[in-house]
Amino acid sequence: MKTLNNPGFEKISTLLDYGTIESVFPGAVLLVASGGKIDFIKETGFITASDPVTIVEKDTIFDLASLTKPLATTIAIMGLVDKNIIDLDKPISAYLPANLTDEKKHITVRLLLNHSAGFVDWKPFYLELEKFPLEKRKDILRKMILDEPLKYSPGRDFEYSDLGFMLLEWVIEQSTGKKMDQYLSEKYYKPLKLKHTFFSRGNTPFSKDKIAATENCQWRKKIIHGEVHDENACALGGYSGHSGLFGDAYDLFTLMDMLRGHFMLNRSDFFKPETLKNFFKRQDIVKGSTWALGWDTPSPEASSSGKYFSENSIGHLGYTGTSIWMDLDKDILVIFLCNRVHPSRDNISIRSFRPELHDTVMEAFLGH
Repeated sequence: MKTLNNPGFEKISTLLDYGTIESVFPGAVLLVASGGKIDFIKETGFITASDPVTIVEKDTIFDLASLTKPLATTIAIMGLVDKNIIDLDKPISAYLPANLTDEKKHITVRLLLNHSAGFVDWKPFYLELEKFPLEKRKDILRKMILDEPLKYSPGRDFEYSDLGFMLLEWVIEQSTGKKMDQYLSEKYYKPLKLKHTFFSRGNTPFSKDKIAATENCQWRKKIIHGEVHDENACALGGYSGHSGLFGDAYDLFTLMDMLRGHFMLNRSDFFKPETLKNFFKRQDIVKGSTWALGWDTPSPEASSSGKYFSENSIGHLGYTGTSIWMDLDKDILVIFLCNRVHPSRDNISIRSFRPELHDTVMEAFLGH
């Protein structure tokens, strides 16, 4: 691991501490790797804004929010595609025990992964779901989504959507005969020996001093600490295909380095390398879309990745303040975990801070 004697690294460290001083977030962990090796990792701040005693550690666990999409749902789908159990371009009706309306008959797994299936971005399903017994809610939700009118015809536009990934969880269950969390744990997380990666089920296997708190939730009337922040995921028992994964920076590095190895080094123990190349490639199904399959790529302007990541990069954001960007040309990985929604989601300072942080990191590593 490189030392902080590098002036560029000192600048990264100072900026990260500045984020806590200016209340961009209560606490954070930043991990940067190049060539498959961790070169920089730093923690800053506290796990809650009201408790200046419990400091963030390098292995503090964060609610990963929408990083669930690429690091859980997409990995599961990718493995099933790799084994020819799922065909990206078959209609989802081939995998789901449901009758689809005419407007939805042409929705494929590829379109769901690419956020171009026609669904709206989000709906407060939890307000209706809380009226039903927990064990019935996922079935009810899935019917609600299939009954939901599309915003546009499949493949004709794009909009980032939680709904599509809720359906992908269903596809995984039907294709494996297992709950998504069980399948991922058995196939990927346990073999990779991940220590702090788990799905929320309304509780946590770790004490609260190991986990960063999130929002003071108006719906639940309490500060969320150790259970999923996302209301829809909470109403579904703790997780779904769009949210509910928790983890720390080291585990995320292990996951991303596994993917990197398959993409760059022809590693083939989990996937065929060509499968990674397909999923990491911008699909260009819809003009102007930056989406690959389950992953985003840098926008031409005002990207959250900043200005130095090449077009051949993959990344994703999580609503709670988490993000991953990996430049496949420069072989640089940046994992940034924070709890910017604590105590309120109204704090949106992360929007300007995140690209500045990425630029500062890349300048240090590229010598700008």
